[in-house]
Amino acid sequence: MSTVSEPIAGGRMAALPVRYALRELRGGLRGFYVFIACIALGVLAIAGVGSVAASLNDGLVREGRTLLGGDVAFSLFQREAKPEEIAFLRTRGQVSLAATLRAMVRAGDAKLALVELKAVDGAYPLLGKAELQPDLPLPDILAERDGVFGAAADPALLARLDLKVGDTVSIDTVRFQIRSALQAEPDKLSGGIGLGPRFLISEAGLRATSLLQPGSLVRWTYRVRLPDNAKDDHAAASFIADTRLTLPSAGWEIRSRSNASPQLERTIGRFTQFLTLVGLAALLVGGVGVANAVKSHVDRRTEVIAAFKALGATSRDVFGIYLVQVMVLATIGSIIGLCAGATLPFAIVGLFGNILPLPVIPAIHSDELALSFVYGLLTALAFGMWPLGRVRDVPVAALFREAVIAEWHRPRWSYLVLIAGTVALLIAVVIGLSYDKRIAAVFVVAAALVFVLLRGIAAAVMAIARALPRSRFPMLRLAVSNIYRPGALTPSVVLSLGLGLAVLVTITQIDGNLRRQFLAQLPEQAPSFFFIDVPSGEADRFRGFLKDLAPQSAVEDVPMLRGRIVAARGVRAEDLKATTDTEWVLQSDRGLTYTAEIPKGSKVVEGEWWSKTYSGPPLVSIEKRIADGLGLKLGDDIVVNVLGRDITARIGNMRTIDWQGLGINFVLVFSPNAFKGAPHTHVATLTEARSDAAEDARVIRKVADAFPMVTSVRVREVMETVGSVVSNLALAIRGASAVTLISAILVLGGALAAGHRHRVYDAVILKTLGATRLRLLGAYALEYLMIGFATAAFGVIAGSVSAWLIVTRLMTLSFAWQAGSAALVVLAALIVTVGLGLAGTLLALNQKPATVLRNL
Repeated sequence: MSTVSEPIAGGRMAALPVRYALRELRGGLRGFYVFIACIALGVLAIAGVGSVAASLNDGLVREGRTLLGGDVAFSLFQREAKPEEIAFLRTRGQVSLAATLRAMVRAGDAKLALVELKAVDGAYPLLGKAELQPDLPLPDILAERDGVFGAAADPALLARLDLKVGDTVSIDTVRFQIRSALQAEPDKLSGGIGLGPRFLISEAGLRATSLLQPGSLVRWTYRVRLPDNAKDDHAAASFIADTRLTLPSAGWEIRSRSNASPQLERTIGRFTQFLTLVGLAALLVGGVGVANAVKSHVDRRTEVIAAFKALGATSRDVFGIYLVQVMVLATIGSIIGLCAGATLPFAIVGLFGNILPLPVIPAIHSDELALSFVYGLLTALAFGMWPLGRVRDVPVAALFREAVIAEWHRPRWSYLVLIAGTVALLIAVVIGLSYDKRIAAVFVVAAALVFVLLRGIAAAVMAIARALPRSRFPMLRLAVSNIYRPGALTPSVVLSLGLGLAVLVTITQIDGNLRRQFLAQLPEQAPSFFFIDVPSGEADRFRGFLKDLAPQSAVEDVPMLRGRIVAARGVRAEDLKATTDTEWVLQSDRGLTYTAEIPKGSKVVEGEWWSKTYSGPPLVSIEKRIADGLGLKLGDDIVVNVLGRDITARIGNMRTIDWQGLGINFVLVFSPNAFKGAPHTHVATLTEARSDAAEDARVIRKVADAFPMVTSVRVREVMETVGSVVSNLALAIRGASAVTLISAILVLGGALAAGHRHRVYDAVILKTLGATRLRLLGAYALEYLMIGFATAAFGVIAGSVSAWLIVTRLMTLSFAWQAGSAALVVLAALIVTVGLGLAGTLLALNQKPATVLRNL
């Protein structure tokens, strides 16, 4: 062995700690494989999620013009742009119109289907190309021939109604011939999730129907393609500013190519953050493995450390040597994780590029990889410095004693401060770079609380075991004493397994509740149908028709308009400091209604409802959570643009809403005099006493026959559509959480391996004293079973509470505890704990007593 006094000046190595750290690592990485694997897994999760999200965002930016369908898009709800407004847009570039709404399509055999109807003019699409089969010019496909308009239909609609290209269907009383199957639209992502398959027709075809009634729920979108010499982001921003200045009351929803699909971008941002937090959870679980590995390594190197000190090395030198080793190993693990994470976008495009609905552009994103690398190093530092700090000031004699008996040493205050600084830096990075800082802060607090609780659980288990009376059964007595003896595995096992189980239970409980909400039975009082675009002049007749059609069913209808909040309490909507869970209210048109009575499912919690004869200035009732998120209070004014007019109303009261019943409810409800004379339609619901497929088909058919302009939306089909999206998201979440579970198993295995040496000594001594292999296996199995059960119980409780908070507070859904999944988690935890523990015990029992006793 080289001595510490060997000269270090001379140029070959800059510092003694680095020199000796690297020399020790030449002997191999035995004992550090779990360390490296834990860091690699956590960094892989974070780097992979970040790289995929960045590649997707790059795709959205690069394809922004095509996804939007132009450089700038102006949308209006329930009204078309005025001639002077269109004329202004045409002065700046080429304009294309698209109108979207929901409608009912009837096949020749009287089958009906809900479709997302899209009517376009001859200039569509300004950018990109619609994929059609057969691939014919779009104007030819949509043209009118012999009184029949053309259409392009989603293949899903053809399959649902058993149609083929060339067949004829009708909307209202107008006939449309399906002349092509619509495989893809260039601007589809900018429209959000649809409730039915796309049905593409011409603007003239739409105007031939009776769907365009005053107040009909139609979105009119005017896309503008700027001249080639003025199509950059600056020109688009200047155009938008000029439009707002010239037409301040138009009530446009304006989007540029830089935010072609803001809802999609927000969804990607939030989902990315969630998966990143899952990756951080895996990294934190892996941090426990880091601490176990470093402690085990230091225990094995006590003689070497003592020799270093005896030969003149300072405590700082010893600390530096092993700190360098920790950072080198963390760097190795992080690089492995970075390499795997960086390739993930390329792998996804290579495997699924042809079927991906999103424009993923794979690339190496150095910023995301650098952030993941920082996470890996900070985690290793935060968890590795505690065992290193404990050794730093231990005298040589105590280090030699630790080869026989373990002693607990708290690090000096200077090292505690260093550890606290590292943890604070890690927390600052996690919160500071998060999409939603509130959720990130909750995650940090929850993680810290879980660690504290796990330490408390371990201490409580050991205290209870110590306080138990001595059993007459040797096997049980040995198992109980192993739980609390010096050097017991209890703290390591509880920490290793507890956090992973808590995360796993949280994910499974959230997954189960989302499935229950969207895939299981509908709420007891949920409507069977929504009917939209009921003309206000026909509302009474339509209500009577439904009651005659289904006498035992409940019918409800309310007037409905669409409007956009443009200001509140004197502040423009874009300048309001909304919370992240309420900002959606300001980002598009919202459904509005007016009524003299409190809506069903609503409860006034602040203020008083207006009287039925109220005739003063317009009042508005707002949902309480939304008001709090926007910083609004009773008496504040809200300005809403409806049909191109700004309506100012004062907040008269606030309500809580039972969204779970799926009834008709609105964030904003106005007093009846607020929209006097404004054209609008009604929305109605039908809640059937008995619902089956045949009855639902009869209702849809009868309504379509009597009121062809009314669109029927079957609630169960909507829930199934939403449920399929939720299922895909839940699948991604389960995949990410599997990384956390793998980390937990690795850490548990590492913790048990770290105690293997003590198990060998115990087994040899006990076998020498007459213990049989079967009794020893039974004792160790009981020990692992008791520790595993206590840890699993904590994981179930902590995970269930976390899931309850997320589901009820963040998702605002009802929560039902999923006992089956919790029981499976407990069972899996016991199997893993006992299985890994006994695997190590069998190895210990196979050791030859003579060899071990000679080395004691």
